[in-house]
Amino acid sequence: MGSLSTMNFTPRLFALCLRRNKTQPRHQSNRRPSVPLGSRILTDPSKVFEHNMWDHMQWSQEEEENARKKATENSLVKVLSEDQDKYEREASKYWNEFYKTHKNNFFKDRNWLFLEFPEILPEKRRQEFKAEKISSEHTKIINDNSFSLKDGMFEEGEKYWKKNYGGGSTAVQGYIYNKNQVKALTENPQGKNCGEELGKAESFPGCDATYRILEVGCGAGNSVFPILKVLCNTPGTFLYCCDFASGAVELVKSHSSYNSAWCSAFVHDVCDDALPYPFPDEILDVILLVFVLSTIHPDRMQGVVNRLAKLLKPGGMLLFRDYGRYDTAQLRFKKGHCLSENFYVRGDGTRVYFFTKDEVWSMFNLAGLTEVQNLVDRRLQVNRKKKVKMQRVWIQSKFQKPLLSLHNPEEATKRHPCK
Repeated sequence: MGSLSTMNFTPRLFALCLRRNKTQPRHQSNRRPSVPLGSRILTDPSKVFEHNMWDHMQWSQEEEENARKKATENSLVKVLSEDQDKYEREASKYWNEFYKTHKNNFFKDRNWLFLEFPEILPEKRRQEFKAEKISSEHTKIINDNSFSLKDGMFEEGEKYWKKNYGGGSTAVQGYIYNKNQVKALTENPQGKNCGEELGKAESFPGCDATYRILEVGCGAGNSVFPILKVLCNTPGTFLYCCDFASGAVELVKSHSSYNSAWCSAFVHDVCDDALPYPFPDEILDVILLVFVLSTIHPDRMQGVVNRLAKLLKPGGMLLFRDYGRYDTAQLRFKKGHCLSENFYVRGDGTRVYFFTKDEVWSMFNLAGLTEVQNLVDRRLQVNRKKKVKMQRVWIQSKFQKPLLSLHNPEEATKRHPCK
């Protein structure tokens, strides 16, 4: 435990502490750490319209049941099968039309990425970035929280690490391993098994980098450019980004901040297993999958996740965020927009699925990845002008490719968190 840095386990421990206090009433009086998933807690319902968003909302049983009823009702009338085939066959056309209409003005830049997903950056740059961005408010939350870091978080953390990794765990390149895993890592360093030999024989974009990131479904670059802003000061890093809408990729490449020395944007359909990536398997340190998997037909999701897992180095991380079950966006659909259970088509022809955390866990587990974080993010979003409240639900997860392959499926199943 001595070699573990606070940065390595803080996000996980915050999740543990949130889980420990999950029985608290909805309008909680205690403040929570800002990571993961924010720290603005609604303590006084009369002040609900003072901010645009409230974090860590807990639904009552009645609210959960009402949401389930609405989803059931709007799913009664399904889209005709011939139309469903068209939406699947012409998916890229609808997204190209979307970006032709909205260009890069629809989504905001995801500047929150480094708070929730610090793993995007190499460990050294991660620590530097953290030091640069710590605010007085965040410090106040840490110091004034209802449980102290020393007595609460670290006590929980010590129990967690001893149970899951043993007393001999350590940190390597920002990830946590037990003694056997570290031995495997040092005897066979990352890179020897990660396509580097192929890279020597055949050059590819980013072949000289030592830390590589792929964003799947980059859109107009709302994640790409916040990441590049940091990476340009981080030697040895390289960002790949892809989208199957060629219009989106063109928007990224035409941006003034795009630089092929740090980034390679390319058109790619992740559903096509036969389509090669412009780099070898097992060379990526991080894959970013944010509001992308939900656009893919449920029958094809597992194949996509399986293929992406092959791109990760042993020890590499897949970072996921997407729509959760009974999000306001799901409940607002009218009858006739449902394609299949929890899968809908919007008026512009683009599609969206709404996940549960168990579905997410199952997909990534079947792909051979292990859970680092898997949370339901419930927030209350308000329109202060119209006095409208919206219950938002997202799933945020982190899954890691193990250094040692799990050959026993039963062992993987045992790691499923208790429901």
